[in-house]
Amino acid sequence: MTTSTRGSAHGTGGLPAVLVLEDGRSFRGRAYGAVGETFGEAVFNTGMSGYQETLTDPSYHRQVVVMTAPHIGNTGVNDEDPESQRIWVAGYVVRDPARVPSNWRAVRSLDEELVAQGVVGISGVDTRALTRHLRERGAMRVGIFSGDALPDEGTMLAKVRQAPEMAGADLSAQVATKEPYVVPAIGTKKFTVAAIDLGIKGMTPHRMAERGIEVHVLPATATVDDVYAVAPDGVFFSNGPGDPATADHAVSLMRGVLERKTPLFGICFGNQILGRALGFGTFKLKYGHRGINQPVQDRTTGKVEVTAHNHGFAVDAPLDKVSDTPFGRAEVSHVCLNDDVVEGLHLLDQPAFSVQYHPEAAAGPHDAAYLFDRFVELMRDNNQLSVSLMEGQRA
Repeated sequence: MTTSTRGSAHGTGGLPAVLVLEDGRSFRGRAYGAVGETFGEAVFNTGMSGYQETLTDPSYHRQVVVMTAPHIGNTGVNDEDPESQRIWVAGYVVRDPARVPSNWRAVRSLDEELVAQGVVGISGVDTRALTRHLRERGAMRVGIFSGDALPDEGTMLAKVRQAPEMAGADLSAQVATKEPYVVPAIGTKKFTVAAIDLGIKGMTPHRMAERGIEVHVLPATATVDDVYAVAPDGVFFSNGPGDPATADHAVSLMRGVLERKTPLFGICFGNQILGRALGFGTFKLKYGHRGINQPVQDRTTGKVEVTAHNHGFAVDAPLDKVSDTPFGRAEVSHVCLNDDVVEGLHLLDQPAFSVQYHPEAAAGPHDAAYLFDRFVELMRDNNQLSVSLMEGQRA
């Protein structure tokens, strides 16, 4: 939903720009990045760092991201930190962009990168007022318009209201890989994992590879036969964009994995898919959780973690009891301490669990990195159980 013209290498900050929300409120500023118009869902991110990882997270597909931290672009852009091959945000909103990046790893400015990739943005906006508006009114459709010949506000508002909504959007196949690929284990190979790409970030298979896992990344359209063709010790369902209520194929695929009792781990969108596979509903949050400073409690240990989030939907599961599901008993394993939103699920009768946040957290924090170790333990225990059963059958 972006129409843009690329600015010069020196930026486009002198041109006027307007941000228009679907409820009619508008903010004026200066063009930042490419010049043109773009549309998406307005959401805010509370992280003070990690903007390069945010921009390249496929879960932000069709969203216009408002950064609540006032100074963005300070460390420029490098070629090592992107989480995917391109920027996925539909638009970018900042208050005070850095005039000159300062970091030994920077190879260009953030403005130059936005221009090169055709991402329309706006700067000079009171992002605190905009964020408060979204907190009070909820995430909504938005448009950014920039250039010398801006339409009148009535025309801009009409265009915003014609843009598709996020509720009901089926987007994971749009951002996922089209062909399978393999991320080899680092060091000695210990396990094989089939990872379903619903919008996977590059750091996720890397975190598994660090633990001796060979990761076979499969398209969102993969079948049960495709999954088991790689002889996996475990199956992983990734993060991704869109409304989980539309993800019927992913839910069916996960149920196929659960029927075989293969160790399973899901994050973010994968948590919502597990919720649906177990028979729970999902719902859209008023303004979602996005940032790298969200407090979550692991109810199995009582430990509180500071975690990285990017989700606008959540699982509707009871916090106060164990639930009976078609795949055995399940319980809520993690909960957000800000609003009691379900942040994790755990099956008690077979090796499957999920969390709503991002334990790979390339930009930090790393409190939740242990979840990859928990996945390794599930696979190790399952393999040992299989060996014991085989030896028992021989005896």
